[in-house]
Amino acid sequence: MRHRCAVRIVDADCACGTMLIAAVRYAREIGFTAIEGRGIDGSPMLIGRARAAAARLRDPAIGLSFEVADVIEAMAVEADAPADIVLWHGDRPGDDHPGLRASLAAAGDRIIDGRRPRGTKVLAA
Repeated sequence: MRHRCAVRIVDADCACGTMLIAAVRYAREIGFTAIEGRGIDGSPMLIGRARAAAARLRDPAIGLSFEVADVIEAMAVEADAPADIVLWHGDRPGDDHPGLRASLAAAGDRIIDGRRPRGTKVLAA
């Protein structure tokens, strides 16, 4: 992503949005001028909290959306125009669902997998 001004980040298991919001803020800090973030989670309550947190972020370079959706279905939609980065926490019940890893890999150019030890997080898709 060197020499680029735009980045698209998808958090496939966003919960209340903390990780995605931190990621888009960091993208802004390192010089991206057009940042799109999409958070997906199955819990309406957590998505509500994520939306409230995103509303407090006031930077015209950052666009955030959070939605209640099934991760596999949402990643299938992402595969049509893959994100630059997919964040994946992978520690919830059902995360071993067949086809999930393949749908995540198809949804983005890079996967940052929160289950791996530090130093080995970024995986080529």
